[in-house]
Amino acid sequence: MSLSAPPPDPAQLLALRIAFGERLREARRAVGLTQEELVERAGIDRAAYSEIERGQRDARLSTLLRIESALGAPLDLVRRDR
Repeated sequence: MSLSAPPPDPAQLLALRIAFGERLREARRAVGLTQEELVERAGIDRAAYSEIERGQRDARLSTLLRIESALGAPLDLVRRDR
């Protein structure tokens, strides 16, 4: 018997992405970086980063690790409910 998890509800997934993007924006602003400065430090695409902050794109783990390094902040901002 397979114990695979059901796919996430699209509306719930969107809400989680938006909430994450807001926390990411707050973290970026807290360290005094513009989006341009962060993406330059992280070596990632600005348009993709902007979409992550707006909740329009999922971020790969490698991208999140680059953002974490650029922010100098741990990725506990990924999930605050745990």
